[in-house]
Amino acid sequence: MPETPDQRLTEAAYQGPALQVDQDFYGRIGQDTDRRTVVDELTVPIRSGRAWEVPAGHVCRIYSVEGPQVGDLNLWNRHDPRERFWASRTRQLQAAHVSTFDRLWSTLPFLRPMATIVGDTLSDYGVDGEGGRVHDTLGTRCDPYVSRMLNDVDFDYHCHSNLTRAVLPYGLTEFDVHDVLNVFQCTGLNDRDEYFMNTCPAQPGDYFEFFAEQDLLVALSACPGGDLSAPMFGEDNEDPVENCHPLGVTVYSLDAELTSSWSEPQSPRYGGHHGLAEKPWS
Repeated sequence: MPETPDQRLTEAAYQGPALQVDQDFYGRIGQDTDRRTVVDELTVPIRSGRAWEVPAGHVCRIYSVEGPQVGDLNLWNRHDPRERFWASRTRQLQAAHVSTFDRLWSTLPFLRPMATIVGDTLSDYGVDGEGGRVHDTLGTRCDPYVSRMLNDVDFDYHCHSNLTRAVLPYGLTEFDVHDVLNVFQCTGLNDRDEYFMNTCPAQPGDYFEFFAEQDLLVALSACPGGDLSAPMFGEDNEDPVENCHPLGVTVYSLDAELTSSWSEPQSPRYGGHHGLAEKPWS
């Protein structure tokens, strides 16, 4: 008799040496915090967005300051914003919810790690009673267009808008904002395969941090829903602004000895031309 999903673990669709991570190397980076130097610090106030740079070989920590708060994260290559975080491919190559030693991958034709997660105080959260997990690549940013479509409301501080404002000083626009990593967000799929969100479990001091595999431009929105314990819109719903908290960000340089064996990941060496130069079947 075939095993049920509860009795067996289905093999991942994508496997191979390119997906293997040196856990000794990244473990040292995450654990040896004495050999770090703070190079930048900032706060993302409630219902706002901020953007900043993280040089290759540095670590960026996002942390809860006062209480549970979801953050929507975007990444770009600092020198070529056409290379940006690819949530759906990360979901396939890593997991729908990411944690320590998972990598955040970039779009085609680049397809290489942008960052590797080296610290996560919620790594032991696991699966809650409703099937929720944290640090979500399933959903995307909230935006004013859906708000207008579903609730007939204009609201300028959705994550899409927060990220748009954050990247304008870097020469980017709304068209550069992309699908996010929902840091600290607890989500899953219900029995009808529908997306759901649970209350954010992060507490003051919880953090999520990553090692920059290339020079990055990073943008983060403090979600206007705060800890997502209450809906923002709909009949009889009050604005849950009291559930909103700021997020802290720290960027660290590392002792050169820690990264002496590291080199920036390269793109796959695809040598074809997408069939445009010739027709091999003719």
